[in-house]
Amino acid sequence: MSTLRAATCLAGLCLALPCQGARFVILNDDVHFPEGPVWHDGKLYYVEYDRNTVSVWDGKSNRIFASQKGCGPSAVFVTLRGDFLTTCYDNGTIGHLSAEGRALPAYDHDRDGKPFVGPNDFAPDRLGGIYFTASGHPGAAVDGRVFYIAADGTIALAAADLNAANGLAVSRNGETLYVVETEENRLLRFRIGPAGHLSDRRVFLNLDDLTHHVGHIWPDGVKIDSRGRIYIGQNPRDPHAPLAGTIFVVDADGRLLRSINLPSPGVPNMAFSPNERTLYVTALDQLDKSPFRGKIYAVSNE
Repeated sequence: MSTLRAATCLAGLCLALPCQGARFVILNDDVHFPEGPVWHDGKLYYVEYDRNTVSVWDGKSNRIFASQKGCGPSAVFVTLRGDFLTTCYDNGTIGHLSAEGRALPAYDHDRDGKPFVGPNDFAPDRLGGIYFTASGHPGAAVDGRVFYIAADGTIALAAADLNAANGLAVSRNGETLYVVETEENRLLRFRIGPAGHLSDRRVFLNLDDLTHHVGHIWPDGVKIDSRGRIYIGQNPRDPHAPLAGTIFVVDADGRLLRSINLPSPGVPNMAFSPNERTLYVTALDQLDKSPFRGKIYAVSNE
């Protein structure tokens, strides 16, 4: 079903925030926990966690590109070689698929033998390397991590002791890595050094402060456009939370530029079209139980 409509700001949403209703098209209204999208070769690829699949929208229709039983995928990424990686949150691996969707041997530890607990999201750098988060164990443990896959395929630990490490993105100049700590409701930044080395860990943005302490938004995915604007998605615990369905757009200093509002309460992740005039958003309508029904939106970003 494809429905073109305008989404207005939710009641009480603005709360001194710049509020923008979004024009959107629904590309798929039958997805089960969609996450981690990427645009590649004229197509939108995204995962469905509850179906254990990588799906693809080719501009006309959606289809399953690959199935990964037991994976629990959270994101998909296309390497410079044209093959695919997936963060398999449930089985603790980085899944590997050929360009045709054929299963290849997965990665389950770094060069020091450290396992991946809850692999979550990807972010490429400008050197052919890829950062990915591992959220860590749920609950009181603060054991989330960031790993770096070098261009030669070596996987090394880059940062540790994160509280539910989630979305991440590299700045346009390649000098800064931003990482979401979902349970802390904040966005961290690291200085990027040679060979993926991270240092100078700091809090870049406290989302409670940004939203005037209306309530936790549970930040999830983060993306950066060509102008350096940072887009922050969320996956709230309560579908009726005051700011549910909001994507926040901030500048490089953490100042709020605008918010994009959709009718689905969960908007965990997103990807840009090549010209950035469209923002593809993975969204959830059912937050608390399987099959976590949701939608794929194409949102006007002009």
